[in-house]
Amino acid sequence: MAKALGVHSRRVERWRSRFSKSGLAGLEDRHRSGRKAKFSAVARCEIIAVACDPVITDKGKTSRTIENVMLQAIERGVVEEISWTSVQRILAEGEVRPHKVEGWLHSTDPFFRERVKEIVELYLHLPVGSVVLCVDEKPGMQALERRYPDRPAKPGKLRRREYEYKRHGTQTLLCAFEVHKGRVLAQCGDTRKATDLVRFMEEVAVQYPTGTVHIVWDNLNIHFDGKDDRWTLFNERHGGRFVFHYTPKHASWVNQVECFFSILERQSLRDASFKSKEQLRDQVLTFIEFWNLEKARPFKWTFTGYPLRTGHELGRVA
Repeated sequence: MAKALGVHSRRVERWRSRFSKSGLAGLEDRHRSGRKAKFSAVARCEIIAVACDPVITDKGKTSRTIENVMLQAIERGVVEEISWTSVQRILAEGEVRPHKVEGWLHSTDPFFRERVKEIVELYLHLPVGSVVLCVDEKPGMQALERRYPDRPAKPGKLRRREYEYKRHGTQTLLCAFEVHKGRVLAQCGDTRKATDLVRFMEEVAVQYPTGTVHIVWDNLNIHFDGKDDRWTLFNERHGGRFVFHYTPKHASWVNQVECFFSILERQSLRDASFKSKEQLRDQVLTFIEFWNLEKARPFKWTFTGYPLRTGHELGRVA
């Protein structure tokens, strides 16, 4: 019986003895000796509330510490006295970490859901005879040359990297990611101006000479017409084949080219050392060529969008 229940045989013997004397009543849990809880459940909840209170009364402080929680709990009469470790233990049990911050960004776009839904529909259901391209720029790619080469990792030791480096300028990547094939078109140069983007989009038009081309990009100023009506004239030159879709403000995650930028950063740029911006440009374009030949694939997009409000038609921004 002890083996089946995973307990010591002496415990089974005590159960049998208690059962023989008192029947089932002898098997009920008995009062256990020991210290009572030092702080009541109410006091614990109030201490957690102090830690979660955004108002800090200490002058000059903008972040809450365990010592601050301890002192305020005493000042507010929650407890008469409490130690630093007791506060730390109560907060840990309540999974409260007032010293940590998780960032978030709110979009003020009133048509946030509608615009996201429009773009996601293009991802999930490709219109017949068309192509969907996610376009964006990756500016400020730094050609950093490490002063000394990295020391490789060893068993029990991490790779070591010299802190100091030399700067050799920056490059900007103009990129278009074909959503349903994973193919990438790119140009790399010194600047990110409207003229650079128009020149890149002319190359995109050459690569996709027929059919409707849906362009998904963000709200950067050069993505709009401007005073020279750059995209209206561009579209007229190419028979009105281009349809521009703008992601909501603060919603770059909707643009799939950001996923490719993350891959490029992790696999090609993060651990590199460049002696010139020309070397940086060559490496980026070499990686993209390798991607197109061997790794190009569509991303598995699982987000299906938000349900639209009743009576609200899906608007297309062009």
